[in-house]
Amino acid sequence: MSDIPAVQVPDYAVYKTLLESTKAIPWKIDWNTMQFAYIGPQIEQLLGWTPESWVSVEDWAARMHPEDREWVVNFCVAQSQAGADHEADYRALTSEGDYVWIRDVVHVVRKENGDVDSLVGFMFDISERKKTEQKLMLLQKELEELSFKDGLTGVANRRMFDSVMAVEWLNAQRTQQPLSLILFDIDYFKQYNDHYGHIQGDECLKEVARLLSSGATRTRDFLARYGGEEFVLILPETDIDAARKVAERCRQLIFKAQIGHAQSAVSHVLTISLGVGSILPSRSDEATPFIEKVDKMLYQAKQEGRNRIMAGA
Repeated sequence: MSDIPAVQVPDYAVYKTLLESTKAIPWKIDWNTMQFAYIGPQIEQLLGWTPESWVSVEDWAARMHPEDREWVVNFCVAQSQAGADHEADYRALTSEGDYVWIRDVVHVVRKENGDVDSLVGFMFDISERKKTEQKLMLLQKELEELSFKDGLTGVANRRMFDSVMAVEWLNAQRTQQPLSLILFDIDYFKQYNDHYGHIQGDECLKEVARLLSSGATRTRDFLARYGGEEFVLILPETDIDAARKVAERCRQLIFKAQIGHAQSAVSHVLTISLGVGSILPSRSDEATPFIEKVDKMLYQAKQEGRNRIMAGA
């Protein structure tokens, strides 16, 4: 058997074959000319542009979403000038006018004297990853919204009330505008639940929340479920007289709805008791004592017969 000399394949050919067999798209840019020395043929399958059409960095920048172009180009140029390897995510334009999410991973090649010689890197299609990230972001947003919403009535929950109250308290201290609060309690709600059942009781809470929401007419008026059958309404920049009027409007909205309540000791229909308070908080005042004061007003309204408003500045 005669010796057949092995065919020696140049290293660059091996590397080129390996690079072009991957999904990652290799490329090289000459720093002095800012022109592509090479870009993998996979680019045409991904974006539709032939490798020959990628002449300079201007082609790269032009085929980028307008919202991404400025910051990506500025970032990559600055990092390259600093000799720092980097990566950037952006939307690349396809030949058909669509966009594909790309991650560009860049390595800066330097000469012996330290000057930048060229940039080499890989483009990766991260469209599916971005879709997943966007779905997760939407899910996270929904979860955050749900964490501040009462699951039964759909209005804000106690946690959200605490946050909004803290903000409005600081605003009132800063602007020296009055801040008012109304606490609502459904009269004899335990008896309502016992008589009509908890399912009907839940429907009742939903309807009360809807009616009270319609009683809060301004953008910053804020209604929340305070707990059980109690609701609370924050009224920024509202004095005690105006707060009383809002409270009476809410009381009338519930009464006029004529929700039957056979076990109520004050009416044949559902009613509410209300505590109202208003304050012009000083820098040293705290919100908790004010809320407790309004809660005492509500307790007094219940003690004096229910279906009424007790207010105090």
